[in-house]
Amino acid sequence: MKENITYAGFWIRFLASLLDTLFLAVPVGILIYFLSDGAWFDFSQFGQNMANAMNGNPHAMNVTPHTSTKWELLFEVAVLSVTMIFWKKWRGATPGKKLLNVKIVDAKTFQDISNKQAIIRSFGYILSSLPFLFGFIIAAFRRDKRTFHDFLAQTAVIYDDRDVSSF
Repeated sequence: MKENITYAGFWIRFLASLLDTLFLAVPVGILIYFLSDGAWFDFSQFGQNMANAMNGNPHAMNVTPHTSTKWELLFEVAVLSVTMIFWKKWRGATPGKKLLNVKIVDAKTFQDISNKQAIIRSFGYILSSLPFLFGFIIAAFRRDKRTFHDFLAQTAVIYDDRDVSSF
């Protein structure tokens, strides 16, 4: 077992996820939206719903914007693929984690995660979101700050003791 492990807490992980949304999911989403020629998500209906809601219309969200399952699936696979590429290149880090000097490791050996762990962890995010983000919130109350998807994949998020300049 590695000495001097410092587990990354709830808020640093939250911030890393927020940064990854900006650096990974948003650019991939924009690309998918344009590749789909707007068929992935009906932003005009969404904008109309938001405008109606802001004007106090209690039925503003009754009409759901059209989405394409095919393009949504492509988006999810693309984000997963890009994330796994970063995990491999940066040894368990994505851009958000790299900026905040944290990384994902095997929970027992503290070594790099395997592809199997990466895939399990990624799908585990869905389960961590149900119900009411409970799988994420449990990290705030644990000494090792592990989430439900960490348990599923047998991973942990720790502060990276390597030189940050390797960015």
